[in-house]
Amino acid sequence: MSNQHVYVIAEAGVNHNGELDLARQLVDCAAEAGADAVKFQTFDAKKLATKAAPKASYQQQTTDAQESQLEMLRKLELPHEWHWELRERARQRGIQFLSTAFDLGSLAFLEALDMPFYKVPSGELTNGPLLWQFARKRRPLVVSTGMATLSEVEQALAVIAHAFNAEAEPKDVAEVWRGWSLPAWRQSLQGRVTLLHCTSQYPTPMQEVNLLAMDTLKAFGLPVGYSDHTEGILIPVAAVARGATFIEKHFTLDRAMPGPDHKASLQQAELTQMVQQIRALQLAMGDGAKCPQASEWNTRKAARQHVVAARDIAAGTPLGRDDLGTARSGGGLPATALWGLVGQTAARAYAAGDVILQ
Repeated sequence: MSNQHVYVIAEAGVNHNGELDLARQLVDCAAEAGADAVKFQTFDAKKLATKAAPKASYQQQTTDAQESQLEMLRKLELPHEWHWELRERARQRGIQFLSTAFDLGSLAFLEALDMPFYKVPSGELTNGPLLWQFARKRRPLVVSTGMATLSEVEQALAVIAHAFNAEAEPKDVAEVWRGWSLPAWRQSLQGRVTLLHCTSQYPTPMQEVNLLAMDTLKAFGLPVGYSDHTEGILIPVAAVARGATFIEKHFTLDRAMPGPDHKASLQQAELTQMVQQIRALQLAMGDGAKCPQASEWNTRKAARQHVVAARDIAAGTPLGRDDLGTARSGGGLPATALWGLVGQTAARAYAAGDVILQ
């Protein structure tokens, strides 16, 4: 993840619908689209939600409204034994395999798969105990901030800093904030934490995207990316233009499939197009230096105007303003030199249109 390369996660999430063959196809799809990684979700449904946990409104609209959140999640678990095959399939296809943990047992399991980094989901941003354990694994963290206030983001960073620097879990939140007051603890986040702006609505209405919040998150001095739930590819590409170093986007093989996240997901051709546009935009962003580009030098010579004689001028004649003009000539004195020539004596005769060389 850097300004030179935007890291793109193709988020398979739970779009495997509990089918191993579908999960395999999602890995292949992500690789063919050119993503850097494919990511799933690892959880134990009975630890993640109680029987009384309600569904989000979008989940009620995209799944059986009569089943509980727990019942829905049970159908979408990614069995542990699948992870190894999917990781190997991703390796063979040249992309990284990732999964997000939603409970301590799942986090412990993912440690065995040697994740390159952990993605902290938006729902767990305020789950201090789990967040502390994420950070305790000493791997880079990518922290999604959907549904959060700025103060909740800061508290999450304080918890992470505590886990990086303390020997044991905090006794209370006050201990977390005492640690956050230490510059060295805040500095310990550098190079290890990326924040993702996110709106946790599937799909996200355009008026609720709020891309300018990325600028607000940059106040923490950490890299900022964007986890997208809008329809289409406009917003993730726009986020890269605003400086996102990391993009996460849900994808599916078919938006018509049953399941909570398919509707807000890209299909393969769209995912490919998004990655291609992000890569093209990376090249277009450049290095920020304002200078002629390599291809411009020839055009610069052809397009820039220089001082020329506006009419015939005899040698030894004082040059008046009406004697001088500018035109494209491929060389000579720059147009701004015209003013300084007024009043000088013509060093030689010039025909109208000649380049002034004195």
